[in-house]
Amino acid sequence: MDERPHRAWPPEEPERRGQHRARPPEDDLPPSARRYGAPAPPPRRVRGRLGRLLRPVALVVCAGAVIAGGVVLVPRILPSSPPPVSSPATVSDPLAGVDYPLPAGWRAGAVPPVTGFTSVVGSEGAATVMVRPAEPVNDVHKATVELADLYTRLLLHGDEVKVVDDRAVTVGERAGHSRSLRAEYEDVNRPSYLRVVFLTGSGGPPVVVVGMAQPDGPRLRDEIDTVIAGVR
Repeated sequence: MDERPHRAWPPEEPERRGQHRARPPEDDLPPSARRYGAPAPPPRRVRGRLGRLLRPVALVVCAGAVIAGGVVLVPRILPSSPPPVSSPATVSDPLAGVDYPLPAGWRAGAVPPVTGFTSVVGSEGAATVMVRPAEPVNDVHKATVELADLYTRLLLHGDEVKVVDDRAVTVGERAGHSRSLRAEYEDVNRPSYLRVVFLTGSGGPPVVVVGMAQPDGPRLRDEIDTVIAGVR
């Protein structure tokens, strides 16, 4: 008599491909996953109007918004090989088609910390202003709000971000819009400041100017405003 164990028929099917496994209990997750959650999926490709608006920008942050040891770093400039200086206190950006003033104590940098920008100036690693050419838009206000939201996420990473100013502006012969935000953090970081200005009109080709400061304060805001107000 055959005493071999009886096999069920049909045999059990292996786990179907693509079937989701049960999520491991929280105790099996590493501490970082328990605190911050599972990694989010990569963002979808930017489409439509905002994608066209940001076409000149690769959106790669090279030296800014770096989080190391819990400290958020505002982009710092590299003073070697600066862009041409047309006078002791003026920076010329031929790619953007503008000149702008260089406040006392500020230096011109070689490579802006965000790709797409064509010139950068800064003060002691605490404040930075970047300039880049832009494409024409139909709604300058909307474009400025979208850019401000984008650069806030890329550069500030604040736990709480508030809009502190939003208004139409005129700089030289260009009209445009300005939006300023202040980011605060729950850790040891001091508040940061971001101002985004979109300029267009008959005074020249459209340009985007982004100013950042950390820590936020009246003196650095005034110096950033001086650079932006002098764009010609």
